[in-house]
Amino acid sequence: MSGAGKLYSSSSELDLDRPNIEDYLPSGSIQEPRGKLRLRDVLDISPTLTEAAGAIVDDSFTRCFKSNPPEPWNWNIYLFPLWCLGVVVRYLILFPARVMVLTVGWIIFLSLYIPVHSLLKGHDKLRSKLERSLVELICSFFVASWTGVIKYHGPRPSMRPHQVFVANHTSMIDFIILEQMTSFAVIMQKHPGWVGLLQSTILESVGCIWFNRSEAKDREIVARKLREHVHGTDNNPLLIFPEGTCVNNHYSVMFKKGAFELGCTVCPIAIKYNKIFVDAFWNSRKQSFTMHLLQLMTSWAVVCDVWYMEPQNLKPGETPIEFAERVRDMISVRAGLKKVPWDGYLKYSRPSPKLTERKQQSFAESILRRLEEK
Repeated sequence: MSGAGKLYSSSSELDLDRPNIEDYLPSGSIQEPRGKLRLRDVLDISPTLTEAAGAIVDDSFTRCFKSNPPEPWNWNIYLFPLWCLGVVVRYLILFPARVMVLTVGWIIFLSLYIPVHSLLKGHDKLRSKLERSLVELICSFFVASWTGVIKYHGPRPSMRPHQVFVANHTSMIDFIILEQMTSFAVIMQKHPGWVGLLQSTILESVGCIWFNRSEAKDREIVARKLREHVHGTDNNPLLIFPEGTCVNNHYSVMFKKGAFELGCTVCPIAIKYNKIFVDAFWNSRKQSFTMHLLQLMTSWAVVCDVWYMEPQNLKPGETPIEFAERVRDMISVRAGLKKVPWDGYLKYSRPSPKLTERKQQSFAESILRRLEEK
């Protein structure tokens, strides 16, 4: 095919979010002899085919949850030995040392946490303060096990009532990175395995709230707990990831409005990972969290910037949805993320049978109309 027949992508953000097949098939780009059926004629049969072609060309939803592998650099005889040396250093020297660091961290943590949690039950304030410090300590050991290079910008969060912190979400390590600086109470999906065990024991002590996406009752319970938590004076700062799912740190999906209708101050946090050594995005459908941690521990380092931004309040006449979009704008600009008009929960759902039937019916009717015209 000639160069004129290649697909072109529009540079505007509108075209990125709403693919239009006409942008990819400009007039005159495909030259066909007269009398023959052209691709444009086929696409004109039904809007369904046009939508499908546009989705194939540019699916801005799926791209939010794809990990982009780095460009290979060990492509010649000069660089390949250096790459092999790097593999040996990372897997045979750095990885065992990091495992040792994390093991020592867990030994120190458990030897202090168990007595504090068990023996100070009558001294709630002291126990809570010590447990917060110990959770921050074990999170610091986790970050050290990745050789984390984390830069924090802005004032450190403090314990104040009537405020909630919101951040963009790339991986479960977002919580660990933020927790090593401030003991947050996080809203998080309930996980199985050893992560679930930590959630129901250690993290429960700092006021974290868990939910299950598939349980409608959990949403009501979580909403009630959120309101109770933000009005407490001695509670840890509340941290919410309003995207509701992990996104690949290139895009920002829609924020859920729950965090923005609590009637309290919202403190945005922007998190941006530098992928020079490793991609910190966690695709939970393809990789367990254990394997994700092993990937981080066998890399050179995890490089990240965290910005604590100016607190925001609901403006007069502003709806919670508009408030959420305004905060998302701030985080996206600060972290260099592209906004897309998608609900992140869609990746956990399949199209309903009714929607599929409506599309099939529309397609059949358009075909029948075209045949009647002939």
